[in-house]
Amino acid sequence: MTNITETCRDLNELTAAAQLACRLLFQECYKAGIVDIFITETFRSQARQDYLWEQGRTRPGSKVTWVTTSNHTSRRAWDIAVAPPKDLYNISTLSKVGAIAKKLGITWGGYWPASNYDAPHFEIQTTWKAPAGFKLEGTVIVPSNSKLKVQLIVNDKGQAVVGVNDGKLYRVQSGTFTTQAQANAAKQALGKYKIANADYVRIAQDGNKWRFITGTYATQAVANNAITEMKRLGILSYAESIQA
Repeated sequence: MTNITETCRDLNELTAAAQLACRLLFQECYKAGIVDIFITETFRSQARQDYLWEQGRTRPGSKVTWVTTSNHTSRRAWDIAVAPPKDLYNISTLSKVGAIAKKLGITWGGYWPASNYDAPHFEIQTTWKAPAGFKLEGTVIVPSNSKLKVQLIVNDKGQAVVGVNDGKLYRVQSGTFTTQAQANAAKQALGKYKIANADYVRIAQDGNKWRFITGTYATQAVANNAITEMKRLGILSYAESIQA
């Protein structure tokens, strides 16, 4: 990138270790129900770092950086933000992400002293390695804008389950629940874990039992991936993908 006024949001511009750390962070955020975060900057040239340093000092505007040397330039740092309707740097969300980062050995700028406090900032040291017990569990979708959500596409026999769009839409239909209350509880769990938009999940009576049917998914593979997550979280023991 040669234009010092533009941000780079490309995860591939980070070191291999930083890419892994960032994807692990977004994966664990996804599993914690934090899906409304996105990357705002990764690699930053020294020329851009100097340009940002000048803002609020020799150039108009508010100060946006406290250092002239940053791990953005060494490709070991990234910044994030929070999607609407929350504030761009919603501290409640960033604090939750920061706590997850700490478990992964990732440095969060929100733990720094007031003199260089930087809540959107995350970075790793040159010696960073994934902590024991943590690994990528599939394909992690790391959004680079506020219109996308964090996703974890669970692997199936080593192949990322994304699927080809065949022009059809699919829904997830659960097995039956004994009572309507149980079906509603499952619906609430879907909303809590953001597996399916709860506003589009409907409860249907099936004889003297109940089941839920989700909104649509772009491919059957993605619908099946959602079923895998529902089972993993204990929301249900059986479900099937059906054509919408």
